[in-house]
Amino acid sequence: MTLKETGLYIAKAVFFGLIMAAVFLVITPLINGNNQQNSFFQPRGANGVELSFSKAVRRAAPAVVNIYSLSIEQGRPLSSGSLQGLGSGVIMSKEGYILTNYHVIKKADEIVVALQDGRKFTSEVVGSDSVTDLAVLKVEGDSLPVVPLNLAIPPQVGDVVLAIGNPYNLGQTITQGIISATGRNGLSSGYLDFLQTDAAINAGNSGGALIDTSGQLIGINTAAFQVGGEGGGHGINFAIPIKLAHSIMGKLIKDGRVIRGALGITGEPINPVMAQILNLPDLTGVMITDVDRLGPAAKAKLRPRDVITQFNDETVPGVEMLMDRIAETRPGTQVIMTIIREGKYYKVPVTIGENLSGDQPQ
Repeated sequence: MTLKETGLYIAKAVFFGLIMAAVFLVITPLINGNNQQNSFFQPRGANGVELSFSKAVRRAAPAVVNIYSLSIEQGRPLSSGSLQGLGSGVIMSKEGYILTNYHVIKKADEIVVALQDGRKFTSEVVGSDSVTDLAVLKVEGDSLPVVPLNLAIPPQVGDVVLAIGNPYNLGQTITQGIISATGRNGLSSGYLDFLQTDAAINAGNSGGALIDTSGQLIGINTAAFQVGGEGGGHGINFAIPIKLAHSIMGKLIKDGRVIRGALGITGEPINPVMAQILNLPDLTGVMITDVDRLGPAAKAKLRPRDVITQFNDETVPGVEMLMDRIAETRPGTQVIMTIIREGKYYKVPVTIGENLSGDQPQ
């Protein structure tokens, strides 16, 4: 390398170093400012920076309420001696709508809601849904705290979460864990709909908030996994995803109950053997195994061994998706089912009925 080439090489290195230094000086204040607002790494005096979720808790905790049953016989309204702890709830709007679990309030004569600022309100039950174990209460009050919410950001496996509630009527407590598994957001029922977390959810936590590290609500705490007569303690706890809970809340506020569609069939996924027997192109779709003779499917002339491949031009990948679409369709709505019958494709109009039983089958 000549002297001229060496000088050029050094000049390029110095120039690149100056550019990187300038970039660092520009972005460092931005990063620090953003961390001060959003990060859970927070200053702790002379000790520098420590891990803390206190900002997230301060954002969400005021909107998590304690729910009590008021004993009518004692006749001491809102007195501490006449209240029996039931569980928790979350204030969802400034109008006073509160989400909680159906099992928390189903046996209560009169329901009292206690806020963290000391206020107590009697509440009315707007509606409830036993299938998803959700209920909506309403209180009348001014300047009610509302939980932060962003339905556009779905929780992911591995996310750190905090459970806020009133376990064993001890007062508001916080537990921490991660998302172990995520669920669907449809109106059909079953454990597949839940978020699974190892954040402790004990008796009294039911109906409380599951939040992320920014303080936004991602689920309604509902149950701990039980084996035989054992309670929780296995690190397997469940919360209803907020997208599903928010959808149910809207339906309960509008109608007082959740109106689900029904098709009047039972079905099963397509396996390779069945695909070969029925001459199907792939494993997508749902094969009808039974038809309710008085249901909408029977009226539309659907029959066992028909394979439903599309619901209103939307491909049906499996049973869960079809269950959700049927349940979410308002009764009386006509939909077009694409089916395969004896190797041929047909489009069949079906008028969706109402699921009056609350059961899971379509």
